[in-house]
Amino acid sequence: MSFDAEITALQVDQSFIAGHWCVPVLDKGFDLFDPASETAVGRAHLCGITELDRAVQAAQAVLKNGWGRQDIANRLVYLDRLIEALDRNRLLLARSISAEVGSPIDFALAQQVGTAIGHLQATQAAAQTISQDRTPDPAKPTHRERYEPVGVAAMITPWNWPLNQIALKFGAALVAGCPMILKPSEYTPRTSVLFARCVQEIGLPHGTFNMLLGGAELGAAMSSYQGIDLVSFTGSTDVGRKISLAAAPDFKRCILELGGKSPNILFENCQVETAVQQGLAHCFRNAGQSCNAASLMLVQDGIYDQVLVLAKQDADQTRMGPPSENGSHLGPVISKAQYDRVQVLIQSGIDQGARLIAGGLGRADGFKQGFYVRPTVFADVTPDMRIAKEEIFGPVQSIMKFSHEKQAVDYVNSQDHGLAAYIQSSDDEQADRVSQQLNVGLIQINGTSRLPGAPFGGTRQSGIGRESGIWGIRAYQEVKSISGVARQV
Repeated sequence: MSFDAEITALQVDQSFIAGHWCVPVLDKGFDLFDPASETAVGRAHLCGITELDRAVQAAQAVLKNGWGRQDIANRLVYLDRLIEALDRNRLLLARSISAEVGSPIDFALAQQVGTAIGHLQATQAAAQTISQDRTPDPAKPTHRERYEPVGVAAMITPWNWPLNQIALKFGAALVAGCPMILKPSEYTPRTSVLFARCVQEIGLPHGTFNMLLGGAELGAAMSSYQGIDLVSFTGSTDVGRKISLAAAPDFKRCILELGGKSPNILFENCQVETAVQQGLAHCFRNAGQSCNAASLMLVQDGIYDQVLVLAKQDADQTRMGPPSENGSHLGPVISKAQYDRVQVLIQSGIDQGARLIAGGLGRADGFKQGFYVRPTVFADVTPDMRIAKEEIFGPVQSIMKFSHEKQAVDYVNSQDHGLAAYIQSSDDEQADRVSQQLNVGLIQINGTSRLPGAPFGGTRQSGIGRESGIWGIRAYQEVKSISGVARQV
């Protein structure tokens, strides 16, 4: 089916600065394409330094007017309103994400939009448990810790979960008291415009939230801009490294949620059929375009052959379909560049000697156009292969054999990334022991999802800092020690 006509009609020639929509001074555009048909569907107009200057000035004015000194309860009013606004526009947002990213509409509605709203609700709940002032010892009220906003926050978000990542950053910065400048991915401008419209509805003081449509050049400028105090970025490890270097001269705080190559460890005592089914689903969902995708399956040798049979069956039965179609199928990846990258990595697996047991090169069966990647499974993967080490961002499962527990743990801890890991074991003692040894930021055991508000982030080259819940709010705050006077109400 064609790109959603109502979504195509959304204007992406303006950005939101100091409470108003404005056209960028320079006529620099970014061509947009429908991932399902490969046809052109418009052109986004990108901002430059002129618009960044205006946004930073507007945000700084909000700080000077005491936004960050208000009681948290005052800012929570706006968060309540935003949750309501997003909920009212839930279907329109899902249609936009489906059209821009290629996520099937049911997945976009339940997971993309539903999870974003859930993150805001988790931030809302966390905010009820904290205050701007805390007395470590109630018997000594003249000694206290005070939490204050870091300052103006730049938020640079990716295209794969476009609303979800904005919500994580927006909610935390709002509660913390930081004025915001959002630069969403240029691949998903319509979803970003819809979000900004929802923010416009809730009546925030002008300049508290600014949204600049822009590309990599704008993101780089934000990282080194002296009027910005914090940079929160979600994206690739390579870009995160550049942001860190650009932010270092001014000692800007950086929150970096970067790439992953998340292992899924299947021990011989696990429920094998369930583990394989859930594992491939977690690898393939969103067409594999998730930073915490379980894309590397480590399988103990006693169940290895059984796992390969089940994985092939599951991949062969995975249905592909148009984003606009209801159902639990997979859609296309977002762009030709992403499709080509996945093809290169699939070819590398073949060239380096992995055994292809499902899928492979080319478009998914039945599609003559669109960026539809075949659900692919490789067996006999070895540590030296690119598909064992690199984040593929496509529906490609790599399967590697191991013999004993220590071997699996040592392998995971030897890798560059440390975002997530998944453990499948019927032995609780083993699952707990292994989870304590793995050097990663997130661990899910036997398919158990994280609680809302649980910290999200990784170690090593998967980033710095945590998002979600209390951890997300505190990431946007400085803590000040005050001794000698109790808080004056």
